[in-house]
Amino acid sequence: MTQDAVPTLYEWIGGRERLEMLFMKFYERVGGDAILAPVFAGMPADHFKTVAHFVAEVLGGPALYSGDAKHSHSSMVAKHLGRKLTERQRKRWIELLLDTADQIGLPDDPEFRSTLVGYLEWGSRIAMLNSSAVENPIDEKTPMPKWGWGEVKGPYRPS
Repeated sequence: MTQDAVPTLYEWIGGRERLEMLFMKFYERVGGDAILAPVFAGMPADHFKTVAHFVAEVLGGPALYSGDAKHSHSSMVAKHLGRKLTERQRKRWIELLLDTADQIGLPDDPEFRSTLVGYLEWGSRIAMLNSSAVENPIDEKTPMPKWGWGEVKGPYRPS
């Protein structure tokens, strides 16, 4: 990256290690949260890495999630099917994640935080929509989503 180049969100956040730290600390807190604990009960201990790697890729990092034969955008959507997530759970997920970001000292400049909140709102709302579905609306060939410094491209339209 040249000095004048705009960093990716992945670079700005601090890369893989910072994202893994964010989600590790977040999921450590989830188990004691009355609203979120039931949603994540039974998740494997390394679940935080799966989510961190997905988010890393979405934020402009390397293909840590989709770079193997078993993970794709479609496989992430499939994890939410039929889970019947509520608006209360969605909001609490964002609240606790942003609080964890503050606790571990992620960048707090307005540009980054507004972009992060935008991504979390977008992604969590799509996860909630997909949690009411029984069939995956995303096929295996659908590319991973990409999020940058202001990437909204019009209203959401399900496939």
